[in-house]
Amino acid sequence: MARIDRRRLLKLSGAGVAAGAGGIAGILASGRAPAYAQATTLHYLRWSDFVPASDQVLKTKIAPQCEKALGIRLELEMVNANDIQARITSAIQSGSGPDIILGLNNWPQLYTDSLSDVSDVAEELGKAQGGYYDVSKAVATLRGKWIGVPWAIGGGLVAYRKSWFDEVGMNKFPETWDELREAGKKLKAQGRPIGQTAGHTFGDAPGFWYPYLWSWGGKEVEADGKTVALDSKETLESVKFAVPLWKDACDEGGLAWDDSSNNRAFLSGSISATNNGASIYLEAKRKPDTYQTEKGTPMYQDILHAPLPGGPGGQFNLPGPFTNLLMAYSKNQKPAKDFLRWVSSKDIFEQWFSSQQGYTDGATLYWEEDKVWGADPVLLPFRDLPRKGRMMGYAGPPGRASAEAQTKYIIVDMYAKAIQGTAPQDAVKWAHDELVKIYA
Repeated sequence: MARIDRRRLLKLSGAGVAAGAGGIAGILASGRAPAYAQATTLHYLRWSDFVPASDQVLKTKIAPQCEKALGIRLELEMVNANDIQARITSAIQSGSGPDIILGLNNWPQLYTDSLSDVSDVAEELGKAQGGYYDVSKAVATLRGKWIGVPWAIGGGLVAYRKSWFDEVGMNKFPETWDELREAGKKLKAQGRPIGQTAGHTFGDAPGFWYPYLWSWGGKEVEADGKTVALDSKETLESVKFAVPLWKDACDEGGLAWDDSSNNRAFLSGSISATNNGASIYLEAKRKPDTYQTEKGTPMYQDILHAPLPGGPGGQFNLPGPFTNLLMAYSKNQKPAKDFLRWVSSKDIFEQWFSSQQGYTDGATLYWEEDKVWGADPVLLPFRDLPRKGRMMGYAGPPGRASAEAQTKYIIVDMYAKAIQGTAPQDAVKWAHDELVKIYA
């Protein structure tokens, strides 16, 4: 057989292209690198952050570094947080979709059979960064196995207009629900109600109504995590009080609000207070000429943060863990783990974390000492939220049932039904029965 030299091979390849076949010349003509030379592509689905600068850090700084450091091209997709669960369901059913999905709250517990074991990555990061907060570990583990890599922890405090509360005789934010109702009555009479959602939205609704329930002594289940205990005197009292609190002090349009509605209402001067992350303050501070008080001064200078009021059962908040989920159907298991290990490392995560400016806490204790917390005393209270909260499913541990109950908004709807006219005892009984169906 005659030997084919390099020049002859290239000619044959070129002829093949002309005839519609492939070959080296075809690859060069197409402008595409050979498959073996292409970087691995990871599809990473996340929420559209309430701190837009953080999304830009991921897109313009971290993604290019990822390709350079790991040879991985990061395909970032940001969507409304309320749309993520539908995407997860669709991906699991089809067996294809994003390699990594940012899960919120206790969502990881809903998808345990469809997630990869990332114990090696999570344990390594935790050991290097002082260990995880209990809330992050609780939602990201199942029977000792890590089903997700904790990313960060969000949380809510009440953002309020200090001068407006001063005008109604409150020189600090109310510490009890009775005090809040009385202050809210006066503020609402001035066209400055308290703003709160009782709608189906992932963050602000459970972030208010779960701590409200706990503050009265109510709970979903007993400590065994199975026995539903919602139908109690404490829960009923909380529902009875919620009705006049809503009508006397709150913007009643909040029944239809999502997680951005209260931000817009506050920044427009329509409400005096709302339970929220730090995003309202950060936006007002970012645009001092846009968001101003009725006196023409920057609004951010009139905003402070305080915890939700307490009740006979105590004072609580609901931390919101963020967890990176490596989907079991992904064909990029090793590259995905390499990326998760890299992006949560101190040097890389610091770039994203500093851009948050206090909107989230880190998932590990290491970030409590970060310089971000010394930059603005108005944001410092957010640092301590992971240590002062409870998770959905109290008094039991977070699990699949409590995640399903939150996803179906059972607790939120209990209060929404009463606010809309259902007798409090009927609203409680309905919610209790719905929980029994789930926990059974």
